[in-house]
Amino acid sequence: MITKGYNTQFVSPVSAARMFKAGVVDAHNLVPKIMPFIVKEIVVEGDGKAGSTKRMNFTDEAKISYVKERVDELDEEKYVYKYTLLEGAKLGEQYESSNYEMSFEPTKEGGCVCKMVGTFNAYTDEGFTEDDINVGKNGVFGMYKSIEAYLIANPQAYA
Repeated sequence: MITKGYNTQFVSPVSAARMFKAGVVDAHNLVPKIMPFIVKEIVVEGDGKAGSTKRMNFTDEAKISYVKERVDELDEEKYVYKYTLLEGAKLGEQYESSNYEMSFEPTKEGGCVCKMVGTFNAYTDEGFTEDDINVGKNGVFGMYKSIEAYLIANPQAYA
């Protein structure tokens, strides 16, 4: 088993509280609304907190049809979200498991630093490439940049 992953971040002018509410707590409602060209729906089973599952169904434009994840931690005070991929993408084909952590750290200017960490346990080094990792990372990054743009354009949303 080979462990691979990514660790990336970006600075946002949007507050950590708003980014967390929109991008984590209410993502199942917001993301299909602002990204209908790629996300059909997000179905939540449970209350959305630890132990719940979320299934994101994609349109035909996406390279995969869906992903299903389990919420491992949702800390609304520290703005931390951890989850494990249960189904979809290339799970079971190229890698055995993958875990993710999102955090939103307030900045003194009123915005936040959005940090994303993804860890993959690949079967072989050749079977799971940097390109595969970048597809997932860029997808998550793009989603959060879309959420940021929505929140900037709609300053009362999630306030």
